[in-house]
Amino acid sequence: MPSSKTTFNHLKPVSKHGTVMAVSMMKDEAPFLLEWFAHHLAVGFTDILVYTNDCSDGTVEMLQRLEELGLGYHRPNVIKEGIKPQPSALNHAQAEPLVRAADWLLVFDADEFLAISHPAGNLEGMLDDAVARGANGIVITWRIFGSAGVVDWSRAPVTEQYTRAAPPLWNKGWGVKTLFKFDHDYWKLGIHRPSIKNKHLETGFPDSVQWLNGSGLPMEDYFKFRGWRSIRRTLGYDWAQMNHYAVKSVDSYAVRKFRGNVNNKKDKYNADYWSLQDRNEVEDSAVLRHTEDRKRIMDELLTDPVLANLHFAALDRVEARLDDYRKTEAYITLRDGLVEAGKVPITQVEAKPPQARDPAKIAALMSKVEKKATERPKEDRRSDPVAGWASENGDPYVQGDIDLSGDVAVEWVPNHEIEMPADPRIFGPEALSVVLAGRFERRHARNILGYLEGCDKLLEIGTGVAFVPMRALQQRGDLQIMAHDSRAPLITTARAIAARNGLADTSRLKLTGGPLRFDSDGGDQAGGLAAYLADFRPDALRIARADEIPSGVLAGQDLKSVRRVIVPFISDADAAALRNRYAAVLGAAGFAEVPDRDGSGSLQFDSRG
Repeated sequence: MPSSKTTFNHLKPVSKHGTVMAVSMMKDEAPFLLEWFAHHLAVGFTDILVYTNDCSDGTVEMLQRLEELGLGYHRPNVIKEGIKPQPSALNHAQAEPLVRAADWLLVFDADEFLAISHPAGNLEGMLDDAVARGANGIVITWRIFGSAGVVDWSRAPVTEQYTRAAPPLWNKGWGVKTLFKFDHDYWKLGIHRPSIKNKHLETGFPDSVQWLNGSGLPMEDYFKFRGWRSIRRTLGYDWAQMNHYAVKSVDSYAVRKFRGNVNNKKDKYNADYWSLQDRNEVEDSAVLRHTEDRKRIMDELLTDPVLANLHFAALDRVEARLDDYRKTEAYITLRDGLVEAGKVPITQVEAKPPQARDPAKIAALMSKVEKKATERPKEDRRSDPVAGWASENGDPYVQGDIDLSGDVAVEWVPNHEIEMPADPRIFGPEALSVVLAGRFERRHARNILGYLEGCDKLLEIGTGVAFVPMRALQQRGDLQIMAHDSRAPLITTARAIAARNGLADTSRLKLTGGPLRFDSDGGDQAGGLAAYLADFRPDALRIARADEIPSGVLAGQDLKSVRRVIVPFISDADAAALRNRYAAVLGAAGFAEVPDRDGSGSLQFDSRG
């Protein structure tokens, strides 16, 4: 038998912050256990403690062997009558000497993998930053990872197979897990976050709790006392996220149904649960930064013959059971049902409705300290909303890179007689709600024909998905429109919308994407805006997104063919800023603003020639 001290001790991290412990609970996780264990050694946990109940697949024996090798600890989860397995394990952990001696704790499940995006790439560096900011906890939000379309069983690592997830701003996926500085006298362990023991609620202890969100920003005071999910104002992924692989492949889901779940919830793993958790809208590879270290550790663990035999025996057993199950009608029914469930668009997914909030009941349960915190002015106790919901310039689209890869089910919704994709990969959350309500850009859609009166050829810059130009085409068959956006994925989406709505005729609608290619001094390069103006010769120019055309660039353009410039805005303040940006430039080019046209949502400048 190899010596843990000479062979494997170097795999166990050490930390200047003391014992940084992972606490988990498992039931029949042997096929996935070694990857999970190696991964969390790789990210920097100095100690890993796992409770098990009712295992029959080698999970217990593998954990016992890891303990013999000095790399972790196993404890049986002895469950008292009337107690569920998860709370039972937490009760045991609360009294466990190893836990009481820990400095930092994170409680999380076997289908959750911590992914650290902090520049340090590990727990040590993230804790260095947290402590330097005076913090004693980090609230880490889930990312829900789906099947990535995988049906068949594979021995490939979970973190490498499943790299598609729900959009980060999808609020049904905002459960949290909390890494915090532990003192058993003050804290009671919980599944998502610990709670302050009642005897300390009305002392000065709550004031000492300084938690950060997953981006290293201060959490709001309310979270010291209640809540298990991030909200719009507290969400953050810049430092860390908890990857939640609740479904994996269809075959892995079948394995999960074999063994039940750690909390013994009846029929938890049905098609509704699959459609909620099988989210594959965007690619997310944050966890892959840990792959090399995880693989190195896992490969070395498999040099231990006892652990290797247990690991491969577990894989052989589950694969033999799957082989038998695949021959049954039950498997075919399950597989086909899950494949269909995976086609449910994210906008139609239903989660268990939250329990109705009872303000009076909550107020009655509040300690004096919490009441004092909630009595402070809102601006003093609330964070600014996380970026990305709706940008300051009113841009309705997801900020940053837009990922259209993957075969994702999308709900199509009529908006002013144009079917639009309610796609969270494209639209920010607030805009997505507007699309679902059939009200996308409705002010501009209603008024665009008035702005185009007397014009036959429209060039729109910053068009997004070209919704407004398409609405104009629907109502006026004699229009010709060229619509451009620098973000190519939006033009790809615009083409799909045009095709679905019978507007793909390129003689009427030309969609172009890519940078307009301005020189470093602001001048326009060949093939950019100047080329569009010269080749298309529009009589109307609509600047739908001002960032696309700096005013200095517009000053150098040949606008001889243009009779009208239209600049939509989202507010009076925005209108004033746009007027300040373009009025002088357009005035020098022979244009004057038409009085009172801003009442319909756009500035209108007509040529004086």
